[in-house]
Amino acid sequence: MSSLPTFTLGFIINPLAGVGGEAGFKGSDAPEIQASAASGHLPLRAFERAHQFLQGLQPIANKLRIVTVPASMGADAVARAGLQAEVIDFPVPSVTSAKDTQAGVQALCAAKLDLLVFVGGDGTARDVCSVVGCESRQPQLAVGVPSGVKMHSGVYGIHPTATAQVVCGMVAGELTAVHEQEVRDIDEAAFRQGIVRSRYYGSMRVPSAAEFVQHVKQGGVEVEELVLLDIANEIKERLEAQFDDLGEELVLTIFAPGSTTQFVQQELGLPSTLLGVDVTLGLEPLAQDVNANQLAQLIDEHRQRCGASAQVNLVLTAIGGQGHLLGRGNQQLRADILQKIGREHLWPIATKAKLKALDGRPLILDTGNSALNRQWSGLFSVVTGYQDNILYRAEGA
Repeated sequence: MSSLPTFTLGFIINPLAGVGGEAGFKGSDAPEIQASAASGHLPLRAFERAHQFLQGLQPIANKLRIVTVPASMGADAVARAGLQAEVIDFPVPSVTSAKDTQAGVQALCAAKLDLLVFVGGDGTARDVCSVVGCESRQPQLAVGVPSGVKMHSGVYGIHPTATAQVVCGMVAGELTAVHEQEVRDIDEAAFRQGIVRSRYYGSMRVPSAAEFVQHVKQGGVEVEELVLLDIANEIKERLEAQFDDLGEELVLTIFAPGSTTQFVQQELGLPSTLLGVDVTLGLEPLAQDVNANQLAQLIDEHRQRCGASAQVNLVLTAIGGQGHLLGRGNQQLRADILQKIGREHLWPIATKAKLKALDGRPLILDTGNSALNRQWSGLFSVVTGYQDNILYRAEGA
């Protein structure tokens, strides 16, 4: 197992972000402001902000795989910072637009990023969100380097170095929370008249440094039972959201072995098997303590019955102290079954104390299929409480 896991970072700049600030234009979206910047009459701010961020990545440069777009939208800044990057084939015009940002983000996401970092302002956040926001078909973990004038959105670090520190913490294996943050923008024309008119444009999944404090006693230690109750409430809310969207009859949920998953089942009013795999349809028990063949058959029958609308979830936890997420204690989850379910439908759950006890070591994927282990290696969003998720890396054995 590699001691230096590769972290894939997508990087893109809106070169015109923030050009109106120094001149007091209260925004940079107007075509005449952008034209003035393109002609050299207004200083470009985004390149310097990008450089500050990239300099902050120097301590982890050997652990990063940076993927970016050419010229002023990324590659020039990466080269100036002395970092290496893979530059995708993408046409960058002399004067970029919102459509260029959107197309660049779309192209970067094909590289299977761990994190997308963009440099810009609220207008840039709108463009990025339109491609990878929570409402899109490919929600991508993303965070911004602030370079705009208005900055009403909650998707940016407080300054470029702070954004770099979040990335460094993620690469180092520190506990990193994921929050759904709003993307907002204001009407610049109204703003110039002294009227603040903010509008919501969507939300994105954003990483932030996580404090190890939740349900604390003296000493800041987690109260495990309270945390488990929070985890159970989060799983319940996720399931209820699916029931509202699809109907209970279309939602099949698999509960893998373990005391953490058993606690959740009990809180949901479901029978549970501590060392076995249980299956529910909606919130009704369907089968208990199933073996691999039985589980595969249940999934196939569900898909045949419900067609393309069928939903399959897998709630699972890691073995405490060892960190095995797949392949130890849950061998009923064969590689072919996991492929039927899909990585995006795994709901790992764990207390922060359990993750902290790994001391930065990754979770382990040991499915018996080395290709699947490699394919699924990377960051998982682990449920650690109610509306509380931590990014944690898993590696194939």
